[in-house]
Amino acid sequence: MGKRKFDTCFFERYAQICLETLLGARYESLVNEDRPDLQMPDHTLGIEVTRAMEPRKDVAHDLLKEMAGIDLPSEDKEDIDRILKSGYGYGLQDGKYIGHIEYEYWRLAQPLRRIIESKVGKVGSGFYGEFKEYGLYIFCKDNLTEEEVLLTMEYTSDLQRNLDIKYSTMYLSLIDRLYVCDLTSVDRTVRPTKCASHEISRGMRRMFFMEAFTD
Repeated sequence: MGKRKFDTCFFERYAQICLETLLGARYESLVNEDRPDLQMPDHTLGIEVTRAMEPRKDVAHDLLKEMAGIDLPSEDKEDIDRILKSGYGYGLQDGKYIGHIEYEYWRLAQPLRRIIESKVGKVGSGFYGEFKEYGLYIFCKDNLTEEEVLLTMEYTSDLQRNLDIKYSTMYLSLIDRLYVCDLTSVDRTVRPTKCASHEISRGMRRMFFMEAFTD
């Protein structure tokens, strides 16, 4: 697999492993390509993977403090070793730390509304090619409340309401939870809309991290 700038393939693999583990067999055939990032070989589904929220410099500073030798429980030391060796830390330590490569990924991130606007514009223009169904997978470094998730669904639905090509599903990936949002069902007058919440345990996060990193 070719290495992209800041090795964003790590996050695309992480997303694929997360989807397959939490949502089952439908996602096991996804392959890591480009435009969009995850694709079914038969073009029944294409998923663009992106990130949102501004970077938090404090997590980088926390990591530097740990590197300086502050006493840590043995399990934490194991996680820190993984972060240092890989350059990534996503999912480990409840999202408290980031690695030096991952910091570049988040440094370039846009706030949620702007990144959604950009991605909706691209899918509507045909930028991602021809697929039967499109999905948008967004890594969110900070937690979102359930109300914020619903507002995000409504915002996205409004943006693409009059487009011929649009996303049918949005995946909002938090450190400890994946929201799977059905954008075809959004109706401001009839809440709640269809949005399933899947917990991501600490054990799952470790597994996702190691599989995505070593793939």
